[in-house]
Amino acid sequence: GQYGKCTWDEWKTLMEELIDVIYAHNQKAIPLVAGFNWAYDLTPVKFKPIERPNVAYVTHPYPGKRKYPWLDEWEKDFGFVADNYPVIATEIGFMTDNDEDKNLNDDGKYGPAIANYFNKKGISWVVWVFDPVWVPQMIKNWDYEPTDQGKFFKNVMQGKFKYSNQ
Repeated sequence: GQYGKCTWDEWKTLMEELIDVIYAHNQKAIPLVAGFNWAYDLTPVKFKPIERPNVAYVTHPYPGKRKYPWLDEWEKDFGFVADNYPVIATEIGFMTDNDEDKNLNDDGKYGPAIANYFNKKGISWVVWVFDPVWVPQMIKNWDYEPTDQGKFFKNVMQGKFKYSNQ
């Protein structure tokens, strides 16, 4: 039930040291700093942000991280960070009827909800994963037949998804 013993203060110190090394080699780099709970939780940033310039934060808000409706929880857990810093969801995705990872299960509400939320907050995102085996798959096979998730995010990227004004 525990993912590690590192505190935010320890994580913050480590990230700042690593960022110093990165900047020693490339002042134009934009370091990405993930939160806790498999990069989902950025709540500590509210009171103790990384004290280095040009940092972006990472989140992985899968459907099972919180219960539906997600919006208020997303705002408390990571969304507020986008009000002051760049945020990128370097993993998002969903599946239907999935026994491998219950954290990914969705009944069709997650895709539109996360797309609308990210659009509203200006959060960048990357869909996970372009592989027919790893979950949550965007394709069913190496003939590139899209899964439900693949179809949904393809429509978003092609501008066919109609954003709502949440």
